[in-house]
Amino acid sequence: MFIRLENVFYSYFQHTPFEVQALKNITLTINRGESIGIIGRTGCGKSTLIQHFNALLIATQGSVLIDGEKIQKKSSQLKNIRRKIGLVFQYPEHQIFEETVFDEVGFGPRNIGISGQKLEETVKWALESVGLDYQDIHKKNPFELSGGQMRRVAIASILSMRPEALVLDEPTAGLDPEGKRLILKKLKTLREENGTTLVLVSHSMDDLAMIAERIIVMDQGTIGLDSSVRKIFSQGKTLEYYGIKPPTTTRIAELLQEKGFDIGNGILTAQELSERIAEKILKAGKH
Repeated sequence: MFIRLENVFYSYFQHTPFEVQALKNITLTINRGESIGIIGRTGCGKSTLIQHFNALLIATQGSVLIDGEKIQKKSSQLKNIRRKIGLVFQYPEHQIFEETVFDEVGFGPRNIGISGQKLEETVKWALESVGLDYQDIHKKNPFELSGGQMRRVAIASILSMRPEALVLDEPTAGLDPEGKRLILKKLKTLREENGTTLVLVSHSMDDLAMIAERIIVMDQGTIGLDSSVRKIFSQGKTLEYYGIKPPTTTRIAELLQEKGFDIGNGILTAQELSERIAEKILKAGKH
């Protein structure tokens, strides 16, 4: 158990006429090394939920534990918790403020006393972890980079703190297909090579089909579904109730099934679909 929420409620504008209950009785466990997608309609509580993971928001009722440590408002350990859980907001490039890529990525480590060669090594590792060449980019002004490069610099600035978990809110929003592919590939590599726990909030089911192993469906501040990615995305009718469409490849596979072309269930990616079709054609040819 790494992140644990127990009977968590959260309200905005509490004890005012404008009070809105955003989370209702959430109980949830995230284990180390998991890759999780969080999905649901706009306004269902996804962003509110993930801000509890590193104590940007404190539950109005219930408990949040990070690595066994209970989050409390006046805890002196909040800084340590936020180092363990790196949170990257939607359009993180809007938060960039330094004049060079090096200073942007090195801002966090420098503030905790890292300097000199150790700082340079940390910045280099973070940039290369998101697929950016240190020598080529570290002296550049981040505002002169492409949208995809800026997004990766912003993620690198969180990675430079070497968090044990990376929580990302719409990490590929607004990127072109190549930019999306690079971001997802690098996130997947981080998990595989460093054991980084990944939690991604996304409206792109295609992205999550590539990277997530578990899906949590939020619904009006509660958890509607929580299961493996294949099981969740195979429930087309149930997902409709939550206003969600399965990944494009899954829908194509379902249409083929409806037309009598039986290629099996649980297909997530284009590669899986092409392999199943090829197998089906080869079997038919032998008969």
